[in-house]
Amino acid sequence: MSAETGINFDSETSTLKKVVQIIECMKNKFTFCTLAVGILLMGCVTGKSGIVLDPVGPTAPQPAAVHSRTGTLTVYSAFDVNADFNSRDPYRGEYSNYRIYSRDGKLLQRIQNDNGSNFGSPAEVSLAPGQYRVVAHANGYGMVTVPVVVTENRVTTVHLEGGSPDDIARNDD
Repeated sequence: MSAETGINFDSETSTLKKVVQIIECMKNKFTFCTLAVGILLMGCVTGKSGIVLDPVGPTAPQPAAVHSRTGTLTVYSAFDVNADFNSRDPYRGEYSNYRIYSRDGKLLQRIQNDNGSNFGSPAEVSLAPGQYRVVAHANGYGMVTVPVVVTENRVTTVHLEGGSPDDIARNDD
């Protein structure tokens, strides 16, 4: 700064340093904005979550008749992780609740998966013969979708509480 005029003369070097600082600041802001947008977009990615398994039930599905008898569906879903301290026995494991959908994806029932006995058995659901989709928690896999076939006078059992993939489903006579 000149003492006589009070005018500040910047050298080329200090101006260049300021330009470099501004560019570095812009790079940092650009990187931060790009990272923030990426994180937000990852959070927006949605879709059907979970695993879709092969159909469970007899190989030849029976179409539902208007006045047909019913079949039974029993789902051994993963145990519920939340303790119910209002239940008769808060230490008893309870199977997690699940949903039953029609073949075309319409929600038919929400099942509270407890039959009310002291043994902690899952609920048995009477359904018209046909094809359904069960969406439930599977031990070690999170939410899964299991296509099931319910036939007249038979029990279709789905095991999601643990074990090997061969133990997932069976039809009992």
